[in-house]
Amino acid sequence: MSEEKKDLGDQAEEAGKDFKEEAKKTADEFKEGLKDVGGDNKKILAGILAILLGSLGVHKFILGYNKEGFILLGFSIVAYILVCFVIGAFLAWIPGIIGLIEGIIYLTKSDEEFYNTYQVGKKPWF
Repeated sequence: MSEEKKDLGDQAEEAGKDFKEEAKKTADEFKEGLKDVGGDNKKILAGILAILLGSLGVHKFILGYNKEGFILLGFSIVAYILVCFVIGAFLAWIPGIIGLIEGIIYLTKSDEEFYNTYQVGKKPWF
């Protein structure tokens, strides 16, 4: 009986080691998958936000360009206020067009090119 227990104990220990190795491998794969989704490369998020909320500069804040984000946001707020005086109607569309163009540019670049240009190279405009 004690030999059976010893064999079962060895089998359980071996199964535990296999499980530990498999769990570690799965965790590493999951970690790599998270990196690809949005860890370092923010291309898709920045591109979609640039198209939808580009006039508010949200995509600039996502990429870490706070100064440029505040410029777009401030320009938009001033233009919306000036709409009351008609001149704002001519200015309000400019930040939206900038966001649309930047969103299209972001989404058409390859992941590597986007990362090197906007996140490593810190190119703030177009």
